[in-house]
Amino acid sequence: MSDANRANDLAAQGGSGTEPTEGQGGPAAPGPGQGPRPAAAPGTGSADGEPNTAAASGESAGTAGSGPGRHVRVVLVDDHRMFRTGVQAEIGQTDRTGVEVVGEAPDVDQAVSVITSTRPEVVLLDVHLPGGGGVEVLRRCSALMTDTEQPVRFLALSVSDAAEDVIGVIRGGARGYVTKTITGSDLVDSIFRVQDGDAVFSPRLAGFVLDAFASTDAPPVDEDLDRLTQREREVLRLIARGYAYKEIAKQLFISVKTVESHVSAVLRKLQLSNRHELTRWATARRLV
Repeated sequence: MSDANRANDLAAQGGSGTEPTEGQGGPAAPGPGQGPRPAAAPGTGSADGEPNTAAASGESAGTAGSGPGRHVRVVLVDDHRMFRTGVQAEIGQTDRTGVEVVGEAPDVDQAVSVITSTRPEVVLLDVHLPGGGGVEVLRRCSALMTDTEQPVRFLALSVSDAAEDVIGVIRGGARGYVTKTITGSDLVDSIFRVQDGDAVFSPRLAGFVLDAFASTDAPPVDEDLDRLTQREREVLRLIARGYAYKEIAKQLFISVKTVESHVSAVLRKLQLSNRHELTRWATARRLV
């Protein structure tokens, strides 16, 4: 299911969104790179040109999972406007959910800007973003995560369930990782758990993290793969799986020209000549 369809489903469940408002800070958080504390996993079940922020004041009533009187300020970071709109409609009714959406952004630069200016308690962060991906947002916001008085915590919310994506953002400092199949009520519950400092994962993804942090040896570093951005890796996987450029463009909600640019960049960085060599390279590394 595409991000657009999931956004429509979320919007159908949640009704219309509310105007973001501004609130107060949260409790202290551990620094990036530390192993997550075990916690029960949740169940599964604007134009993009500028960040969107707003301010007001008011009390909020919690719902199931949030507790009476709970309140949390959240920023949404995702490169698909329709998905952001759907999430806003589903969780952003502050008087019902206790979640106050204070800003949103579609790419790395705008994400860093709106997070810095609004200082939310929790950021819902997509893994694949223009400008370097969720890992780059985490890197540039590392000082905010370690702030002892008003820490910002990150919860990855992505369509990807690839182990390398999960482990990458957790090592970068995110407190949890859930997929976009999560229900609205479980997402609200996950946000409050992350605000409290818990680690939250979709059930299938928890094993990736446990294996990664239980290992006594650091995983080998693939310098070639590290040269690629998150979006380039995504295009690489789809090319290796035999997708045509038009199919990749539809899958990732980008233009065919953008796909061609990503493929050219991948071939150049990996010093490969064509998509057949690229497919063999990806298969050898079990990226397909």
